[in-house]
Amino acid sequence: MRAFTYVALSSVEDALVAADDGSAYLAGGTTLVDLMKLDVMAPSAVLDIGGLPLRDIRYDTSGLYVGALARMSDTAAHPMVADHYPVISQALLQSASPQIRNMASIGGNLLQRTRCGYFRDPATPCNKRTPGSGCPALTGNNRMHAILGTSGSCAATHASDLAVALTALDASVQLRDRSGTRTLRLEDFYLMPADNPHLENRLRPGELVTGVTVPVLAWAKRSVYVKVRDRRSYEFALTSVAAAIDLRNGTVADAAIAAGGVGTKPWRLRAVESALKGRPARPEVFEQAAAHAAEGARPLPHNGFKPALLRQTVIRALTGLAGRP
Repeated sequence: MRAFTYVALSSVEDALVAADDGSAYLAGGTTLVDLMKLDVMAPSAVLDIGGLPLRDIRYDTSGLYVGALARMSDTAAHPMVADHYPVISQALLQSASPQIRNMASIGGNLLQRTRCGYFRDPATPCNKRTPGSGCPALTGNNRMHAILGTSGSCAATHASDLAVALTALDASVQLRDRSGTRTLRLEDFYLMPADNPHLENRLRPGELVTGVTVPVLAWAKRSVYVKVRDRRSYEFALTSVAAAIDLRNGTVADAAIAAGGVGTKPWRLRAVESALKGRPARPEVFEQAAAHAAEGARPLPHNGFKPALLRQTVIRALTGLAGRP
């Protein structure tokens, strides 16, 4: 770890004033500190924002609001989250370990960096870490890598389970810098790699994530997060599906579905949603809809199993939801 200046801040205004091109915000530290130890990130100043008043969790007629510094564990356990948006609670509880969930913040989770082994190893090339250096994952060990949204420069998957659930629910992220505030849909906030994989999102230098909003969606109470992984706990997804369906008299009136573990960003499965709407909630319909899940996929040599696994995970999620009272 390289030398840096540490500054503890107590207000959003102070944090924005202190930020510069060489600084990094520290919340729970579960990602930043790891990457600093590996010399993948080397900020000249670490700005501790843990004391900022951004921990609110509230639900009203406008929907759900979660402050950027709310802890993952607190958010997952909040009655309004668990009741109105169980997919969010489930995604959080299937993330990391209890110890990390007790430390990690919602904003930090959404901004976490990829777990690609090449990115986290400074001894290897990585376009995401050093633009133009190459992407050994394209021909190397790529079992855990993406099949959707990849480019000739990068195939790293997005690591956040929470972001998958929030993308399915059309959530937005609130951002603030010295010039003011703005709100972006989370689906639009994340960028695909194209030729610039080091640009992962639309966050501006010095800009701070202050919170997340999820619109009111009454039928999100019938939602689920299904995560398929090599081991049951503390493991990243081979594939995952966040799904919510509006079931009326045995017919799917509406659906919201996104996938993780397969895309370079949380991947909204709109073709699957369209194939479900207005059709009966039957196994054959779920299979037909799931057939669209991996459209456009470009598997690599070691992850050719992912399209079929994604389709089966969609079917599993939908079957479970349809069977609920």
